[in-house]
Amino acid sequence: MKRILLTGASGFIGTALLERFAGRADLHWHGLGRRALAQANYSAIDLSRPFDLDFRADVVIHAAARSSPWGTRADYERHNVTATRELLDWCRRNGLPRVVYVSSSSVFYRDHDQFGLTEDSPTGPAFVNDYAATKYAGERLVAGYEGAWVIARPRAVFGPGDTVLFPRILRAARRGRLPLIDTGGAPAVGDLIYIETLCDYLLALALRDDLGGSYNLTNNEPVAIQDFLLTAFAKLGLPRPRRRVSLRVARAAATAGEWLYRLLHLPGEPPITRFGVGVFTQSKTFDVARALRDLGPPSVSLAEGVDRFVAWQREQC
Repeated sequence: MKRILLTGASGFIGTALLERFAGRADLHWHGLGRRALAQANYSAIDLSRPFDLDFRADVVIHAAARSSPWGTRADYERHNVTATRELLDWCRRNGLPRVVYVSSSSVFYRDHDQFGLTEDSPTGPAFVNDYAATKYAGERLVAGYEGAWVIARPRAVFGPGDTVLFPRILRAARRGRLPLIDTGGAPAVGDLIYIETLCDYLLALALRDDLGGSYNLTNNEPVAIQDFLLTAFAKLGLPRPRRRVSLRVARAAATAGEWLYRLLHLPGEPPITRFGVGVFTQSKTFDVARALRDLGPPSVSLAEGVDRFVAWQREQC
């Protein structure tokens, strides 16, 4: 039996992992999360502070993070860097278990189109936002860990339970506040990964002691981003956005909104961010030959993933 410690167990990816694999008799899970939950094999722990835990882990899947596209640098440092450092210190005191670090494809991003990014594509020294910078800082900490480790870089995770990617887009679409952005050129193309496909890949990385290094993880089905969203809207019965804005106007609005929120210390997050504009207007595709070779093809196709997500969304209404 493999004993797996899962951080971020109350979040999107962590919850999905437990729901998908908790019934397997060959796995024993213990989850960590910031929120208090009344469930077995779970501890509410602030990973950004030194902690101890009476659990012997063979593998640690570190999925805890601040993944919101908006926040202070201090928040990102605390949840993505300090928490990773404290977790690795716990691992060092407890037998050096294998570590699977859930990073982000955003560590590669530049302010332009990027195609065929591999695990060896350049990262840094500048990053598109604090989230990407701190996830990469976490990667550097993991790379210095004395035990076995592997880094997973998923791209645009979506599916039932999503709290980051689609909910913001759907809220704006339902309120009629989501415009189509005219880039003045070819439509932006991007990769995504369905949550169950990601879960299957993460478990494989956890159980395969022969694998190490880093892996780009996608569904290996690049799509035109705005067309993909319009298809999802149609399946959900949402109206097609009618308003069109230029890329210049969208960027100016996002910059002004971010400036106002920071200057006035407004609660919540701006209706649109520069990173969000980039998601809609800049192509980001990935070469996942390494993942296909070592982990196999995606377990759930993108089309099936959309249908499952739409069915889940309808259940929430």
